[in-house]
Amino acid sequence: MKQSLQLKLGQQLTMTPQLQQAIRLLQLSSLDLQQEIQDALDNNPLLEVSSEDDSSADDVSLQEFESSAKDNDSMETGEAVAQQDIPQDLPTDSSWDDVYSASTAPTKGSATGEDFTYQGETSESLHDYLTWQMELSHFSEEDEAIGRAIIDAVDEAGYLTQTLEDIQQAVNGEFPEVSDAEVCMVLKRVQRFDPVGVAARTVSECLLIQLSQKPADTPLLQETKAIISDYLDLLAARDYRTLARKTKLKEDQLREVMRLLHQLHPRPGETVVQRESEYVIPDVSVVKHNGRWAVELNPDSVPKLQVNAEYAALSGQAKRSEDSEYIKHHMQDARWFIKSIESRNETLLKVTSAIVQRQQAFFEHGEESMKPMVLNDIAEAIDMHESTVSRVTTQKFMHTPRGIFELKYFFSSHVSTENGGECSSTAIRAIIRKLVAAETPAKPLSDSKIAELMAEQGIQVARRTIAKYRESLHIPPSNQRKSLL
Repeated sequence: MKQSLQLKLGQQLTMTPQLQQAIRLLQLSSLDLQQEIQDALDNNPLLEVSSEDDSSADDVSLQEFESSAKDNDSMETGEAVAQQDIPQDLPTDSSWDDVYSASTAPTKGSATGEDFTYQGETSESLHDYLTWQMELSHFSEEDEAIGRAIIDAVDEAGYLTQTLEDIQQAVNGEFPEVSDAEVCMVLKRVQRFDPVGVAARTVSECLLIQLSQKPADTPLLQETKAIISDYLDLLAARDYRTLARKTKLKEDQLREVMRLLHQLHPRPGETVVQRESEYVIPDVSVVKHNGRWAVELNPDSVPKLQVNAEYAALSGQAKRSEDSEYIKHHMQDARWFIKSIESRNETLLKVTSAIVQRQQAFFEHGEESMKPMVLNDIAEAIDMHESTVSRVTTQKFMHTPRGIFELKYFFSSHVSTENGGECSSTAIRAIIRKLVAAETPAKPLSDSKIAELMAEQGIQVARRTIAKYRESLHIPPSNQRKSLL
């Protein structure tokens, strides 16, 4: 085999660190991006958040600044340093604390005569709430040990997860003479704590405890207790016809029983445990200007960054080459980071504008007018790869006059209609939700009936497809939606 040298030309995409950074920033959510920006601000002294006072300086490019920094350095930096009483011949390796103390300058807008204290929300668990009530109930030392064992065995819904024998054995290690009667007595006292019915062992016991706190002259109180004790399975199945026949109650009486039952809480623990609200920061906003829908970036989601002019000007005056290289290296990192943020914003605007362009019917008329759309449709419209569109639409949110939606919400599969068109699965879900909301509670619509009503609108959907979409909306079947109220 003869050896030879050949020269070939080719192109390939190299994943440089800058490209990797841009791709990583592209798929971050607003909260994650803010954390990433904060980390960059902490690690790079040449990167800073642009203030409103620096708007005039933003018009000058970084290249123009670098060319004129040496000429204007002595004047600009001298004035800035003099304003803060910092020596002009500050050594490069000096610490900021050596020449300036943060405590010497008062905070802008600080209170002079009053000390304001933020009073935040008090988040208390169900166990803490029950323990607090027990400590105010003057339990004996033995009863308090039983009560703590009972409270520890209560789950988030408010039900007792252990048997009385297990609780007795847990207390016997500290008090060997605890009897079953004492455990039952303490359990009854705990079950009357707020919320009433907590530490119950079954649903029927929980509801009966709550009914026992009602006034004795409450209408149909005894009939309601009898239904809970003997016919809870019929009540769960919403078989009101059989329930009325066995209890010999008229329809009006049974309706009053249901009103009384709706005042009870089958999961009492959830009335105490407060779930923390989850907030999202929209990345873009959609507004209507002169009859056209336009997309705007949310300025509060990403702060505006710039290169610190004073630090950048020190690169030409550094006495040591290491200091000059340090400043130039961080200035280059700051420029790449700012460029990556700008590239992310441009790509986000391009993708969201294409989404709004294809889904104008949704913004005008609502979910029922949503068009079917997949990632490839947007990728072809903006001449980008499908994976890029997927990164942009992940954990990004859009603020619209109809609410805040994740960008993924606007993508859905299609179902063929009778006239040869296509209907979005999101629109089908909206139609199902609308039909269920308008149904008669005493005679709810079955999946087959919903399919028939949609067929009348020209949308051919199988019954099993209706059932799948209904379950995705967390709508129970027709037999469980039946109600007398």
